[in-house]
Amino acid sequence: MKASYMEKQGGPEVLKYGDLPDPVAGPGEIVVDIHVASINGADWKVRAGHYSEMTEFPYVLGRDYSGVVAEVGEGVTDFEVGDPVFGVCDAGQEGTYAEKIAVKASITARKPSSLSHKEAATLALTGLTALVSIEDTIKLQPGETILIQGGAGGVASFAIQLAKHIGARVITTTSAANIDYLRNLGADEIIDYNAQDFTEIVSECDAVFETVGGDVTQRSFQVVKSGGRVASIASGPKAPESPRADVRSLRPAVGRDRPHLERIVELFEAGAIQMPMITGYPLSEAEAAHRVSEGRHLRGKLVLEIR
Repeated sequence: MKASYMEKQGGPEVLKYGDLPDPVAGPGEIVVDIHVASINGADWKVRAGHYSEMTEFPYVLGRDYSGVVAEVGEGVTDFEVGDPVFGVCDAGQEGTYAEKIAVKASITARKPSSLSHKEAATLALTGLTALVSIEDTIKLQPGETILIQGGAGGVASFAIQLAKHIGARVITTTSAANIDYLRNLGADEIIDYNAQDFTEIVSECDAVFETVGGDVTQRSFQVVKSGGRVASIASGPKAPESPRADVRSLRPAVGRDRPHLERIVELFEAGAIQMPMITGYPLSEAEAAHRVSEGRHLRGKLVLEIR
């Protein structure tokens, strides 16, 4: 199979395009012919060595995908060859920057006809992360106020819409170029972070969903009311230490399961979630896509189009 892979960690230039062995479905697994793979912010951090040093190469990045079942392993009864599916790799597994991948059938969902492969791949991990963060971790309630940092990103743009669907008041930060985009997604108040300091404008929030990282994470604690919560996905695998004893710091535990994927489909088909802007690159141009992703000023989602 063709794949984008790396033989060492480093800059975007370490990504190569070539042939790797086809995967085989083990017990409880399916092999998926990938049509579209999503690019996530964590990908370039893994590539650059920000999370851990790797010892096994070649290594294929990528955590979510949409495609068609090509092979069914022993014990799998809920899928057949030819079924359209989408999903997110099991925790600790990557490998979707490739034409094929073997994944657990139990954490894979059927792709409905209402979603194209590009749309399904776009919503998989971003939707899963937003759902776990907003509904399961923050437990956002109707009437609450939430600040969502970095609103134009894939996860944050899904979170804005989910929070509005729940019935919360949504404040978000972005650059001036994305203000109209986020207003169309339903944000109630939009702060241009290049022109305004959110800590001087926002106060007494019930919650913050932090997707940016750096000093934004710690500054976010300043705008939460006593008893509030800050959930961060941009400051590493553990929750950052809260500088305030009266504010909880949370790190969403983004597990993998079929019910959350089906919830994404339900929200989309109900009209609660609009598709974000999608920018596609061929699999052979993963290096170029990573340069865009690492720039961290993308609106919406990046994907690799494979078939």
